[in-house]
Amino acid sequence: MDAFFASIEQRDHPEWRGRPVIVGAGPHERGVVSTCSYEARKFGVHSAMPSRTAYARCPHGIFVRPRMQAYREVSAAAFEVFSRYTPFVEGVSVDEAFLDISGSAHLFGGMVPLARQLRADIKSTCGVTCSAGLAPNRLLAKIASEQNKPDGLFVTPFDSDGIRAFLAPMPVRTLWGVGGKTASLLERYGFRTCADIQNADPRFLSRILGAAAAASIRNHSFGIDTSAVAHEPDEEKSVSREHTFPEDETDRDAVRKVLLELVEDVGWRFRREKRWARTAKIKLRDGLFNTLTRQASFTSPARDDITFRHLMLSLFDREWPPGTRRTVRLVGFGVTNFTDRPGGEQADLFGDADSADRMRKRERLSAALDAIRHRNADD
Repeated sequence: MDAFFASIEQRDHPEWRGRPVIVGAGPHERGVVSTCSYEARKFGVHSAMPSRTAYARCPHGIFVRPRMQAYREVSAAAFEVFSRYTPFVEGVSVDEAFLDISGSAHLFGGMVPLARQLRADIKSTCGVTCSAGLAPNRLLAKIASEQNKPDGLFVTPFDSDGIRAFLAPMPVRTLWGVGGKTASLLERYGFRTCADIQNADPRFLSRILGAAAAASIRNHSFGIDTSAVAHEPDEEKSVSREHTFPEDETDRDAVRKVLLELVEDVGWRFRREKRWARTAKIKLRDGLFNTLTRQASFTSPARDDITFRHLMLSLFDREWPPGTRRTVRLVGFGVTNFTDRPGGEQADLFGDADSADRMRKRERLSAALDAIRHRNADD
């Protein structure tokens, strides 16, 4: 979706339409911009910018604190729309998804008619616009979706020669796996565009980047991506959320904070139905799309934020101990292995009564917080 949080604020406040809306910390506070409207971007405001800098560039902007519950509800509605067009939907973040429409496009008259109808459906259902990219793989679809924003549709070439020519003039930073540091290194050696990478000696790229990174980035410069759209087939077998950072992130505390927010989001979504989870999992992906997943079981089936949080932090601390260095581009948290009972028969008969009482208190607290979130979203 386009400028998602800001678009929802403009939708809910018609008097703000056409004006620069900046969602995040206040203009005189320590904090950053979460997102901003396209009107604010004309003044050089962008996500992750300190709010004080945003105010200096756009003092007449409308600064708004995030309403995460409202954004989540619009996101859920959008993903329901996606599912009308294909069962193969991979949520990347609250406002972005990959859809594999190779098996359903013919039902809508082709890829382009499907994309046009989907975008119109999103606008009428959610009250916000979305941009779409049609391409033969995930890498090119992501690049295509950025070409005609806002409220646009872009179709990449589907043949290898056309793809190579399409990517050739683009800056190397366009490619997956090329963050700020890698881009600076490549530019130092004269590699500024995808064409420069396409024409480079693979052996030289390996010397400056390492064999694995060089091979991945070179493939991407030709538009080669074999990754599939991840999805949950048939019935919902897990509830998860992911976050992609604008740039590769090395700040452990910043990553930890995002994961805690994802836990809260997953818990809220999970508790829409009466069920408990036996297992939690985290995902850490670096800029080269190397993905690490770790999971562990709860002591007993759980559905409250506190229990989810404790196990997530245990998994996170194990993979990223304090004082160590790691770089991530995407993080995720989810719960799986569902049951419709809080515990098995053995746990009911012989379980720790104090532990069971503690779990019930945590569930009541989470339910109370859910009610507050719903109330705040309605205000």
